[in-house]
This record gives sequence, C-alpha cells and structure tokens, in this order.
Amino acid sequence: MKQLEHGAPLAAWADLAQAPAANPLQAAGSFVKKSLIIADMEVRKLRHDPTELLTRAVQPALWLLIFGQVFATIRAIPTGSMSYIDFMAPGILAQSVLFISIFYGISVIWERDLGILHKFLASPTPRTALVLGKALSAGARGLAQAVMIYILALLLGVKMDWNPLAIVGVIFTVILGAALFSTFSLIIACLVKTRERFMGIGQVLTMPLFFASNAIYPISIMPGWLQAVSQVNPLTYEVDALRAMMLAGGASATGGLGLDFVVLAAWSAILIYLGSRLYPTIVR
Repeated sequence: MKQLEHGAPLAAWADLAQAPAANPLQAAGSFVKKSLIIADMEVRKLRHDPTELLTRAVQPALWLLIFGQVFATIRAIPTGSMSYIDFMAPGILAQSVLFISIFYGISVIWERDLGILHKFLASPTPRTALVLGKALSAGARGLAQAVMIYILALLLGVKMDWNPLAIVGVIFTVILGAALFSTFSLIIACLVKTRERFMGIGQVLTMPLFFASNAIYPISIMPGWLQAVSQVNPLTYEVDALRAMMLAGGASATGGLGLDFVVLAAWSAILIYLGSRLYPTIVR
C-alpha cells in the first residue's frame, strides 16, 4: 500500500480527511476510528525503530537490579511484611511509563517542523481525537515496558499476581498512566514550542513527580508537606493501582482501586481537553 509521512498508509490519511458524520452515533464511531488511526500512525514509528524501547528499558532495569537489591539487603525502607523488591517493582513500572511519556511531546515539535502537523490541523479530524490518538499510542509504548518489567520482576523472584483480571487491570492502568503523562508532555510542548526549552522543562519535572510519589518508599515515611504533595500527584495513584494488582496479596493504600482509577481518569480527561485546545497553537 502506498505510504506517506511516518509510514502512514494513504487510506489512513483519506479516513482522517472524511467530514464529520451528522448522526450522533456515527459521529462517535468516527471519533473513535480517527483516534485509533492517529494511534496506529504513531505506533508505526515504533515498529520502524524499536531500539528506543530497548534503550528506555536500561534505566528501570538498573533501578531494580542495583538500587532495589541494595535497599532490600540493608532493609533501609520499611515495607512491612512485603519485601522491598516486591514493593518497588510496580513503582519502577510506573517510573518507566512516566519517563517514556514525559518526553513524548517533543514528537509534536518535530511534526510541526516537518510540516506534518499542518496536515493534521487542516483535516476535519477533531482536535480531541488527534490528542487522544497520540495518548493511546504512548500507552502502546508503556505496555512494551510493562512486558520487560514483568520479565525482570519474575527473574528477581517478585511474587506476582497472575490472575488474568489483575493482568488486564495492569494493562489498563499502564495505558491510562501513559496517556495522562504523554498529554501533559504535549501541553508543555505546545507552551514552550522549542525542543531545547522542552527538554529542559521535561527533565526538571520528571524527578519531582517520581520522588513525590510512593514509587520507591511508602507515603507514611514522608514528611508532612511531601505527603500533601503526593496526594495530588497522579503518579501516586498509578503506583498504588499497579501495586494492588501486580503483586500477590497486593492491596491499595490510598483508598481503593476505585479512587485510583477515578483520579487517573479525571486527570487524563482534563489534560486531554486542555491539550486539544492548545494543540493548534504550536504552529503559531
């Protein structure tokens, strides 16, 4: 099949160029279809260059193999009856998803510089579908990292929950977390508009988000002011959901899985809405 920019088939661009349907049900179906087309275009880039996933897997592997093993040996962080490696594995998965997603917005700047973004904006595709599609593609990258973390955790003897429902829940959480932080990244890209500024801000934000969460230590040992920050940090709820579903005998410590999913979904919806409003401004 003939292909255009980024390996996108001509048929995909034709689908994006279709006018919105008048029927509400058809309009909803068209919205979902166009979102999935955008996601597919983004995932095609990954298929053409899978080395990014391998390089991104190095950092979480080091955290588990070095940091995790050392702290598990010296028992420096209290985790109750749970071993520190078990406690840490879901947090490192969330960290891996965060690190991949937080720099995702730079691709939007590249698309603008290459003129591809102008084609997207000239199509009748809703801006929300464009942003949602990119968010879903970040979820696909996050799932690739989840497979690698699961393999590492298995080799390290982490007591995993292999219940199919729990695994489905982990997949959903990873996709939701990746969508949230990739959209946050897109918003930053729309505001700063240059690669240099974006990389600087992305690096500044990553570590505070990570360390102000429960990824590598319980909230209970944080100072009071940091506990307050962690309560509004979406990464805290992603880690909590992963810890409850990934581990055998895992349980939520923030108020239940329902609260975790509500917080993540609410943050995602707000950011996707803001992203859809800011998305066209990156070309100005």
